[in-house]
Amino acid sequence: MILFGESLNVISTKIGRAFKERDPKPIQEEALEQKEKGMDYVDINLGPAKKDGHELMPWVCQVVQEVIPEIPLLLDTSNIQAIEEGLKVLKPCAKPHIVNSIMARPERYNAMLPMAAKYEADIVALMWGPDGLPRDENERAALCVELLYAANEAGIPNEKIWVDGIVTPVNIQQQQCMSLLNFQMMLEDIAPGAMSTCGLSNISNGPPVELRPILNTTYMIMLERYGMKSVISDPLDDGLTAVAKGQRPDIVDVVHQAMDGTAPDPSTLSKELGDYVKTVRVITGENLFSDSYLDI
Repeated sequence: MILFGESLNVISTKIGRAFKERDPKPIQEEALEQKEKGMDYVDINLGPAKKDGHELMPWVCQVVQEVIPEIPLLLDTSNIQAIEEGLKVLKPCAKPHIVNSIMARPERYNAMLPMAAKYEADIVALMWGPDGLPRDENERAALCVELLYAANEAGIPNEKIWVDGIVTPVNIQQQQCMSLLNFQMMLEDIAPGAMSTCGLSNISNGPPVELRPILNTTYMIMLERYGMKSVISDPLDDGLTAVAKGQRPDIVDVVHQAMDGTAPDPSTLSKELGDYVKTVRVITGENLFSDSYLDI
């Protein structure tokens, strides 16, 4: 699994202050830590950045590339001009940098696709349409066909596209978790050669903090089984990274067994592995989510 580090984000108090004050030290320390933690790409998330994004993004890109020039970056902001100014200053890496992300809305993709093609960047194709979040896998598929057709017309082949079907919180959108899995199974037929990604941590946005690692890791394994190529993840979650890099096949095996309905009763497993079985059953909707589901 390819990992996009998510922590160089304006919502972080430390990073947000460094962006505002143009202080390179915390930004470079974070970038170096993400490299050390095994991130394959680093996401630079400025948020809306309406006021000064066109100045801030190129500055941050240069600051980050001073210390990790070999790691490709994702440029993440709703300010289209800021993304282009960042693309102008990026130095090439072995893999293309990525525009994160382009919504399935004509007013967004008509402006952003030619820009990405001009700078030979990959794109994240976000399945967020004119009506917002798709209701199910079929609406995701329809948006995907529309957006990828527009990208191809702009000169961006499927191989440079990372489709993001959108992860939602399991505690309020349990059925949407399965819709994304179903969409992921359809993706190869809809878009041969395209890659895929997601904002993985969204599934655990809302549940107690102690549940977040197991929810994130379990869902990552489930998505990867159905073809997901990458996730935007927390660099500090060493357990998730270990699973992503193939170091915990025991966890992967028990999650797959739970998906197939062949897992042993959780009470016969170690507490760690039994909790993964319980988590699969919550994500698939077999059991309802509650903050105490691991204790039941």
